Amino acid sequence: MVTFREAVVTDDSAHALLAEYFAARAASFPPSQGNYVTALPSPEHFVPPAGQFLIVEGEDLAGEPADVGCGGIRRIDDDPVTGASRFEVKHLWLQPPVRRLGYGRLLLAELERRAIALGARQIVLDTNSSLEAAGGLYRSSGYEEITPYNDNPNANHWYGKSLTA
Repeated sequence: MVTFREAVVTDDSAHALLAEYFAARAASFPPSQGNYVTALPSPEHFVPPAGQFLIVEGEDLAGEPADVGCGGIRRIDDDPVTGASRFEVKHLWLQPPVRRLGYGRLLLAELERRAIALGARQIVLDTNSSLEAAGGLYRSSGYEEITPYNDNPNANHWYGKSLTA
């Protein structure tokens, strides 16, 4: 069973998971795209009403309860064309042993639900083409490619989705 726990990005569990996430991204980042740029999340961006950060609670390989992933949402500038309030998905990550168990889809849906509760009408994210499974998750969850909304040096794909309350 998987559950989600609210956290501050500076909490020990969140910090440990983010460190794993950044190390994994740096190690797998395509050399042809340069060096991975680590950008630590600002804690104030991930607390309501500005956003939220979640820890994924699941089981480790021994079947013991463990923190196995994380992800957050944060408010960004409203859509420049429609004026809709936008939130961005950040640092959605799961430890390798729990991938392909559906936790990522559940986490993404929970982040969307919480974004709606905070007033979002659109949700966006950026990713890299080297993260093929992530791109597949986003597309199969109703995200469509959009024009870049930021200048993240690690990203080469941007996705968005309209949300309804």
